[in-house]
Amino acid sequence: MTRLQLRIAAILVGAICLILLVATLASVVAISYPLPERMVGPVAFQIQALNGVINPDRSTFLYLSQDDIAQFGPVRSDLSQAIGELLAKDGINLPVTVYDKPSTMSPVAVVNIGDAFVAIDFPTDLRPPMDFWVIMGTWMGLIVLCVIVVSLIMAYRVTRPFAVLEHAVGTVGPDGVLPHVPEVGSGETIETAKMLNRLSDRLKGAMESRMRLVAAAGHDFRTPMTRMRLRAEFLDDDERAGWLRDIDELERIADSAIGLVREEVTAVQPEPVHLDDMLAGELQELAKQGYRLSLGRLDKAVLPLPPLAMRRALRNLLINAATHGKSATAALENSAQTTRIIIRDEGPGIPEDLLTRVFEPFFRAEPGRLQTIPGAGLGLALAAEIIERSGGTLDIRNRPGKGLEQTIAFARQG
Repeated sequence: MTRLQLRIAAILVGAICLILLVATLASVVAISYPLPERMVGPVAFQIQALNGVINPDRSTFLYLSQDDIAQFGPVRSDLSQAIGELLAKDGINLPVTVYDKPSTMSPVAVVNIGDAFVAIDFPTDLRPPMDFWVIMGTWMGLIVLCVIVVSLIMAYRVTRPFAVLEHAVGTVGPDGVLPHVPEVGSGETIETAKMLNRLSDRLKGAMESRMRLVAAAGHDFRTPMTRMRLRAEFLDDDERAGWLRDIDELERIADSAIGLVREEVTAVQPEPVHLDDMLAGELQELAKQGYRLSLGRLDKAVLPLPPLAMRRALRNLLINAATHGKSATAALENSAQTTRIIIRDEGPGIPEDLLTRVFEPFFRAEPGRLQTIPGAGLGLALAAEIIERSGGTLDIRNRPGKGLEQTIAFARQG
């Protein structure tokens, strides 16, 4: 967002400075190279001064002869008339003729004062003095400085709503709901914040409605499943076993759905958890239940986590690896910046085109995993939900050769 603000400010500054530069250069050119018509005023002023001091009888003046005048170029009647009109306004009636002077390529005014003819050259060098350039540079510098300040302010105001949007998107939680944005600032920012807050309320309502629906469905499953279990008791032994397996499967699905909803709508305050002890304890307990699990490297790690939820996530991932991967090894490794739990199994893995879907609820990678293994397909989704809410990440990838690798990563504290 800062780059966008600077880009907009740079465009404004560049455009205004270009206009200022062109206008200034045009002014300087006009001042430095004036047209002859604009110089009749200074020439008329000199004639007025000469009229008061020239004495034709004095020998200190060099008079022009007719031969000297004949060497001048053609008469400029327009300039002659202009000077005559200016002198007439001050009551001075002197014959003035303006000629083009070939030697200097500038006009010359010949004034007849008494019997004398006096030549007055039109000024050729009217360039501004050095002080003028200092003043002009200071003037341009102040304008450019003001333009930069105004452009930065305008760029900030223009991009502020985008900054609010960027911040809101960056703070979206694992539940997909936007947090409320403070409704402060300029009018555009307030309107943007209001729209985002309305969107947040609607998203939150939709998510809660969905969660309530799933929870209600999972809860309502229990009553008919209880009746089905009771009726199964009156069936033959062979049929009863099949019915009970199906009922157990339905109960697992209902329990997983309710657990997923509970994790999405329940906020639990984290507390310091010895992650190494938790991992070792879960492995030992699951090994007693018949799962083929072994413990690898075990570094010490204490992180702020929701203990019960984190234990559930670890259990789901370990059971997933031991069940679908036949056997698995878990390790906890610390690096300079992260703490990672790595679970590697010896199973068939998951097809690469299905890896992006492993965290979808009720998803099961049938082509790569054993189809006869029971499960609701919510274990990974529930584990990912818990880990993301705890500030970590869960990554699953196929190992080179054989098996699957599940990696939980947390940023190290302190």
